[in-house]
Amino acid sequence: MTITGTYIKYYKVCFRKLWLFHHKIEMEHNSELVAEGSFIGEKSYPQRAERYREMLIDGSKIDFYDPYNKVVHEIKKSDKLEHSHVAQVQFYLYLLWKNGVKGATGLIEYPKLRQTQTVTLAEEDISQVENWVSEIERIVESEQCPGRIAKSRCRSCSYFEFCYAEEE
Repeated sequence: MTITGTYIKYYKVCFRKLWLFHHKIEMEHNSELVAEGSFIGEKSYPQRAERYREMLIDGSKIDFYDPYNKVVHEIKKSDKLEHSHVAQVQFYLYLLWKNGVKGATGLIEYPKLRQTQTVTLAEEDISQVENWVSEIERIVESEQCPGRIAKSRCRSCSYFEFCYAEEE
């Protein structure tokens, strides 16, 4: 099984979303919020494509990687789910570390907020990331879809209608 940055991000947000995504039930293509996030990611730094590289590593695609300074750049629409963004970038740093790139760092950029956050991968983070991967494998291999989480946290999720259709 190939665990990608998307799996890590979903794991940190909602086990149900993770399980549905793994089982090819994808709702992002219907979400205006996801489309807005993609637009921001594509249009925020037009000069970036010339300087940085897209990188495919162990099945995960890193959109912008600066190989000279060893920096992973991740663009996000808002800092609302910041913990999942940090985990996603730590996972990319872990993949780089596993493939011999030591000392890489990450930079999460929030263009609309004009903020950035630096992400590192400390020694203790490596075992944490490995635990996330093991837990993700356990969740997605389960026969049962995990239950819904608190509805108030789900309103902006692309899976909201799927999870709560009978209640609306």
